Amino acid sequence: MTGAVRRLAGSSLGHMAGAFLAMGGALFANRDHGLSRMLTAGAVQGMLSALITLFLKSMIERLARNLEGAAALFAPPAVAIAVSATLLLAVHLLASTPELAGTIALPLLVSTGYAALYSYSLYRKEQRTP
Repeated sequence: MTGAVRRLAGSSLGHMAGAFLAMGGALFANRDHGLSRMLTAGAVQGMLSALITLFLKSMIERLARNLEGAAALFAPPAVAIAVSATLLLAVHLLASTPELAGTIALPLLVSTGYAALYSYSLYRKEQRTP
């Protein structure tokens, strides 16, 4: 990776932009409910994904600094799935998203995977640092 791409990939803005672009699942899940509702669900999901990603990145980094051993590896993804599920469900209920389960399934899976992989990368980094 080039230096600029590496910096973007490691930045909060880069993480948020990638998450926002993942709104395609919400568009697809709501495709049978008219263009307006489909676009609303996609926009809501895009913004939610970006904000959740920013929160998760910060939370994972904070937990990784304050926890040791297995807790530093397993606590961040556990907290991530709980927070992500709660926020996704609450905001999409408020936005009257028609296909709720189909809309939140992919982002919840992705945010949990993101949390697990990012936690693992920080854990490994910490294990290599004396």
